[in-house]
Amino acid sequence: MKEIHEPDKERPRRERFPLETRHDAWDHLLRLLILAGLGSLVYVSIRAQVFSPLYRVAETQGISATLVRPSVMWFMMGTLLLVFRTLLWFTYRPPEPATLKTAPRMTVVIPAYNEGAMVSKAIDSIAAANYPPERLEIIVVDDGSKDDTWEHIQRAAARHGSRVRALRQDRNRGKREALAAGFRIGSGEVFVTVDSDSVVGPNALLALAGPFASERVGVVAGKVQVYNRKEGIIPRMLHVRFTLAFDFLRAYQSTFGTVYCSPGALSAYRASAVKQVLERWLKQRFLGAQATIGEDRALTNDLMRLGYDSVYQRTAVVHTVVPTKYRQLTKMLLRWNRSFIREELRFATIVWKRPMAARLIALCDSTITNVHYPVIFLSLALLGLALTRSVLVLPRILVAIGLISLFYSLYYLRSERSLDVVYGVIYEYFSFFFLFWIFPWAVLTVRARGWMTR
Repeated sequence: MKEIHEPDKERPRRERFPLETRHDAWDHLLRLLILAGLGSLVYVSIRAQVFSPLYRVAETQGISATLVRPSVMWFMMGTLLLVFRTLLWFTYRPPEPATLKTAPRMTVVIPAYNEGAMVSKAIDSIAAANYPPERLEIIVVDDGSKDDTWEHIQRAAARHGSRVRALRQDRNRGKREALAAGFRIGSGEVFVTVDSDSVVGPNALLALAGPFASERVGVVAGKVQVYNRKEGIIPRMLHVRFTLAFDFLRAYQSTFGTVYCSPGALSAYRASAVKQVLERWLKQRFLGAQATIGEDRALTNDLMRLGYDSVYQRTAVVHTVVPTKYRQLTKMLLRWNRSFIREELRFATIVWKRPMAARLIALCDSTITNVHYPVIFLSLALLGLALTRSVLVLPRILVAIGLISLFYSLYYLRSERSLDVVYGVIYEYFSFFFLFWIFPWAVLTVRARGWMTR
């Protein structure tokens, strides 16, 4: 691998990104609306006969009502779980960031493959971040790119001088190997990973460093937003989904120190812990095949296995490039779902090492979440039978999807007050009709290792 050091040059102006949810009258109103909606869901699940059409289908088709009961039970458990998640979410507060005086020595590792000019923006955003320059080390690893990525890395290294170390692998070895190359030579107390198609906010690094003041914390997940959200309907829909995935899902998981997946786009790890698991993480195998995807959740699991907490830092913001085409989107989702299946199975053995309260919450949370996959497809099969008997079933389904998506819009609006909320509703219909096949196919092809989007 080649290494580059060039003289320091002036730092570029940093970009400004919104960081925090406002707690005002609007926020209180949204909380009340969310609680009212949850109350309605509880009432419907207990008192209303929402599953009567499924029971009628089962009866007319000569199917045992036993097949319908899992859907009924899961709806009730899922509703109670949502109530519990929401109450935890209300209690979430982002950890205090580090200060310029207390900031630990940090190594940022950026793996890059065929990224082109975007890698320069990633490097520039980190170099411009609000962090003591004498305690910040940036390592960029070109993983055998076949385009001009290396030239862009060289120019960025020349701009920022000794703070940027540029490494070039002799061939494409995979993202894990690229990250490991940086981890091995990194001197920081905290390792931060940033994707080469991502731009970090000005205060992201100090925000990531803050939680490590607690010896219990081993992993800190950043908040991922969409960099190219104006480039079509798919990025706009994904922006809403990402907001919910981070400001809701990871926020409530953080309250019991068990964020299941810290994202590759922006994560921080206790360096001493990473060094303990590095070789095992690199050599991970699943069903006899080398594990090459899902390196972010795999590393999160490895550090939780050591007994560390993983938390979410809402004020550490990164903007990442997402797919703009359907084919690209499905490839990304397939990759995510395959690694989800593998790491969920691993987490089932790791959860027992968590503290008692976190263990009980995580067990209930992951069990109810994972049971919904077979249940939802059973329900879809029964609804398909219902459609053969009455076309009126479809409008009811569409209305139900609309009502649920509108309810989740309240969660989005609490994090971001934007008219883009409508794209969250559109995504629910898009997912129902065009993405329903992703998870079953991921199960059938779970051993596949391809990255598919490079």
